[in-house]
Amino acid sequence: MSPAESRPAESRPAESSTPPLTLYGSLRWGVVEPLLPASLGRVLEVGCGQGAVAARLAARAASYTGLELDESSAMVARERLVDAGSGGRVLQGSLDALGPDVRFDLVCAFEVIEHIEDDAAALAEWAARLAPGGVLLVSTPAWQSRFGPMDTAVGHFRRYDPPALRALLAGAGLQGVGQRLYGVPLGYALEAVRNQVARRRPGLRSEGSTADRTARSGRLFQPTTAAQGRLVSAATWPFRLAQRGFPGTGTGLVAWGTAP
Repeated sequence: MSPAESRPAESRPAESSTPPLTLYGSLRWGVVEPLLPASLGRVLEVGCGQGAVAARLAARAASYTGLELDESSAMVARERLVDAGSGGRVLQGSLDALGPDVRFDLVCAFEVIEHIEDDAAALAEWAARLAPGGVLLVSTPAWQSRFGPMDTAVGHFRRYDPPALRALLAGAGLQGVGQRLYGVPLGYALEAVRNQVARRRPGLRSEGSTADRTARSGRLFQPTTAAQGRLVSAATWPFRLAQRGFPGTGTGLVAWGTAP
């Protein structure tokens, strides 16, 4: 996968018509969006959360399917797809909610793999859903050494050093594996604030099982209004530009690979 060619503004979904991203989500989308072609084929998003990215993907996909384990988040995602007029569908459940022979041109999972204990098995299952030549695109918090209180609070099993994630994607049979760090400098400040919140609220780290904390993670720090979305977009704009100059450092990691 390589960065897509520049697209005229009118070919992209209007930011005002799509659900608001979180601060971190805006930084991540600043990396992911240029990697995507103007028109997508069949798209599967594993762990679509409340649908902020879902609406953006569905707007340019031939068909979009989102999977979300958390019932309340899945309901919000469905409503947001309707409100954005993007089409597509959101199913509550895992890959088992799909027919065994359904394949996709793009399978993506943003901030999901770190929540899964058997990450190699999950990547293999996702890769198996790709059509020939299809792309698997994932994002995850970077650097195990940065594992902190908020990672525990939101149900993370681990964070990923780039060589480890590259090896996992290659081990799933993917070719042309690439990756990109992002989040410098704002990501470091956001992580510090989130870890401080988790330290001051010990219940976040102790309440519920890992699965419960994972379900809750998609509901934390979520803006809900268009005005908040515009504020996030404006506030992160200089940082989205700045992180382009430092592709080898950051607190988040985006990686991809292609099915044979």
